Amino acid sequence: MQDIDGDTVVITGASSGIGAATARSLADAGANLVLGARRAERLETLAADLEAEYGVSASAAPTDVTEREQVDALVEAAVEQHGGVDALVNNAGVGLEGDVESMSDEDFHTMMDVNIDGMFFATRAALPHLRESEGTLVFLGSFAGQYPRPGNPVYAATKWWTRGFAHSLEGVVGEDGVAVTVVNPTEVRTEFASEQGAAFEEQYGEDEATSPDAIADAIRFSLQQDATDTVSELNLYRRDKFAGF
Repeated sequence: MQDIDGDTVVITGASSGIGAATARSLADAGANLVLGARRAERLETLAADLEAEYGVSASAAPTDVTEREQVDALVEAAVEQHGGVDALVNNAGVGLEGDVESMSDEDFHTMMDVNIDGMFFATRAALPHLRESEGTLVFLGSFAGQYPRPGNPVYAATKWWTRGFAHSLEGVVGEDGVAVTVVNPTEVRTEFASEQGAAFEEQYGEDEATSPDAIADAIRFSLQQDATDTVSELNLYRRDKFAGF
């Protein structure tokens, strides 16, 4: 395991849920953070709290990952402030309810734009810097990207894309010393909504679904691997997830 104290990490979707928990876990390990998300006020509050509590550098960079120019600016901010990037956590994602027949064009394109285009834009912008640092690229996948999700085939398809893109990219950049990790949760107690429209944090009690902190620590574990190794895929499931199969 390697020390990530002083490393620079860019996190998308950092204003809440898994992104915010990851920021806290990595700040606790001494990493400097550049935080991207659309909700600027939340982001700025989080950055200030991290600096005060952990003594690291944490900056807010309001970012809509569907806008390429904003994503490029997010990564460049990290390079300008810290001289490079040691890790990118591709966390921004959205799930909107609706089956194929009832889903609107707008909802379809929103999921595709955030979950696919956003990850592509961020990855493309960060890769030259990750090659220089021999850093780590983390993708937030999902159980839905491994098994069918009849309740939302479009969301599932975006997560199958995420895994396919990440592992194929791993075959390209591994020889350059870049680690690629896919972390696949089942339900996590965040604001993320299910097909029924209710947030998981409202549907599940503390002992009924995964905590965002658990996913954050899995990401931290991936970033702390020795330079020869990569956590190619890490599944963190609810213990009873397979009970219905």
